[in-house]
Amino acid sequence: MLSLLPSLLHGSLLPSTLRSLAAFAIVLGVLVFFHELGHYLAARWRGVHVETFSIGFGRKIFGWRDRHGTEWRIAWLPLGGFVKLHGQEQPEEVSEETKAAWIAGRTFHEKPVISRAIVVAAGPIANFVLAFVLFAALFAVAGRPVVEPVVGEVMAGSAAAKAGLVPGDRILAIDGAQVARFLDIQRIITAHPATTLDLTLLRDGVSRHLAVTTGSHLVDGREAGLLGISGGSVRYERLSLPGAVAAGASETWLVLAETVDGVWQMVSGQRGTDDLGGPLRIAQLSGQVAATGLANLISFIAVLSINLGLVNLFPIPVLDGGHLLFYLAEAIIGRPLPKRAQDYGFRAGIALLVGLFVFATWNDLTHLGIFRWVAHLAG
Repeated sequence: MLSLLPSLLHGSLLPSTLRSLAAFAIVLGVLVFFHELGHYLAARWRGVHVETFSIGFGRKIFGWRDRHGTEWRIAWLPLGGFVKLHGQEQPEEVSEETKAAWIAGRTFHEKPVISRAIVVAAGPIANFVLAFVLFAALFAVAGRPVVEPVVGEVMAGSAAAKAGLVPGDRILAIDGAQVARFLDIQRIITAHPATTLDLTLLRDGVSRHLAVTTGSHLVDGREAGLLGISGGSVRYERLSLPGAVAAGASETWLVLAETVDGVWQMVSGQRGTDDLGGPLRIAQLSGQVAATGLANLISFIAVLSINLGLVNLFPIPVLDGGHLLFYLAEAIIGRPLPKRAQDYGFRAGIALLVGLFVFATWNDLTHLGIFRWVAHLAG
């Protein structure tokens, strides 16, 4: 085991680890800041005084107080953050001394249920807005990534392999329909299961025709065509500002829809939970993505921001979605749920989140190969 120390200290592992930690701190800091900023701005809009805006937990490293009386601070444990709202507690939960210090009309608990719901929902909404802004800015400045209609890999035994397609082939048209990007190939092939199609392609600078009979598989109960190739090179298509805005909104919606679908597949048992990751996986991916360039890191932050916003909307007590569920019940019955019911809900929510965290961390350790490494040392 001691022989591993030189490689840990002087090899490639240490720089990679430091890069992952630094990238993780940046990614998480950006996501948490904008999430809490949503709560903060909504609270200010609805007339609620904000006592504290903290990035990180625990003892503060440094901080300052603005002219509105809000303490802004950076804490030493960068695994989240919070906004402390004035009078967030119920009157029966605090001492008379604390209640005497409340500013009339500026406490959270005395606001109408719609105002409280707006403040709570603003955090996840801010994450969706951040993703939209990042995607739009990225498409306007660096360009939107477009996968070229070039064969990157041919799956063994697939329809493409049987037809004679090889890596590097550029597909120009399918049955006379022009192809400009890899997405066009997917769209056309999907619509033609078990069909013989004429491919016009460019190979070694020479145009040629190739007949291919597509395979088929079931997608949502319907037959869909299958070719058996993956895309190759990527080019970046810079968009005008209006085009980038529209593409940013479309990309945000697409990622959100795909994430919701993926979660539903896990819940319904149609898909395994191996892809469920926690902080360790995010840290590892942050470092890997950061090494590939700023544009990819920005795109990664946008995708994670959508995930964070969606997760916080889950109807689990403790999360924003759980609070919104309580406020919905309050709006329907005309009064808050009994304190005992809320307490039970929060306890169940905490237990569920702890269970998910442990499970996700186990997945992370498995993917990182920690258990294999320990078993190897033990052997």
